[in-house]
Amino acid sequence: MISYDTHITKVIPEELKSLQKICKQTFLETYGSANTAQDMVEYLQRHFNSDQLKSEFENPESEFYFAKSGDEVIGYLKVNFGEAHTELGHKGTAEIERIYVANNFQGKKVGQELCTKAVEVAKDKSANYLWLGVWEMNTKAIQFYKKSGFVEFGKHNFTLGSDEQTDLMMKLDTSANK
Repeated sequence: MISYDTHITKVIPEELKSLQKICKQTFLETYGSANTAQDMVEYLQRHFNSDQLKSEFENPESEFYFAKSGDEVIGYLKVNFGEAHTELGHKGTAEIERIYVANNFQGKKVGQELCTKAVEVAKDKSANYLWLGVWEMNTKAIQFYKKSGFVEFGKHNFTLGSDEQTDLMMKLDTSANK
């Protein structure tokens, strides 16, 4: 359990609208001020439309989790395995594709609890390591991941609308103590 009345739950099909809402909200809060409105609109429409989210949710190699305070969704996590990875070549691993917390709940250990859940899921899937891509300009997130034990191991491109950006690739060994 997280402090207060906050808890992590696996997203169920009836919660897809809530998933779409928190996806859009947290992505805008995180990146809206650092990107053009046009690029943000294009990205949100392409990646967080109902059909796209439903398809991702129904993929058996992806899992979604909510962080909730009472009944309010305040963050979420998406973990990928196998062919669901956003970048191939990471056989036997798990990927945090998305981990976001609403601005007004940051600094309250919600992100750490979601990260802990991702590690738990990776270990349950016998993943050798857990990896993610984080925008090189998102220094707050990079520091969070470093504090959580992740280390940088490469870079890859990430396209937001028409803007080609660089993500740092970071990983955490999950092979010990399975």
